[in-house]
Amino acid sequence: MTYGSMRIRNGTSADAESIAALHTASWRSAYTALMPAAYLAGPLAAEHLAKWQARTADLSPDRCLLLAEQNNELRGFIHLDTATDGRVHVDNLHARPDHVGTGIGRTLLHEGFAWAAGHHPGQDIYLEVLAGNTRAIAFYERAGGLRTAERPLRMAAGFTVQEIEYTWPSAEVRVYRDGPPAS
Repeated sequence: MTYGSMRIRNGTSADAESIAALHTASWRSAYTALMPAAYLAGPLAAEHLAKWQARTADLSPDRCLLLAEQNNELRGFIHLDTATDGRVHVDNLHARPDHVGTGIGRTLLHEGFAWAAGHHPGQDIYLEVLAGNTRAIAFYERAGGLRTAERPLRMAAGFTVQEIEYTWPSAEVRVYRDGPPAS
């Protein structure tokens, strides 16, 4: 799928390194006041690389990994999977820090909704966002997400952050079944 100069395509195992690098850059930009500096500067990059190597090696029909590219460079990605309760989980949605606010996140979210509506009809979509990530919170609220829970999240690195869950009811998601609506 092409949107102007942006191309959306499925991710593959060959993309693991570039996805991990973008994921790390996004966290280092958005979470400087939310996570310990030593963690962001230290083991984060290696953790993300290992995560994306494993995830892209085991892509399945129950998961969706979409990449947004411009000029053959990765600008953003979205990863969705299914939760044990049947809902569709937006596990990751990131834009390159120097491209935040350009529409990449919105396009990827809409494409992810279209995938979910087609592959998991009748299921709600949800995601978690860190409580202090005000820019992302505003984005999800503008996108129609409903705040449905708040809870602490214990990170594997040993610290705790607060997260907020946002949900999009299946009735709202189904309009994306035949592709994202025109913006």
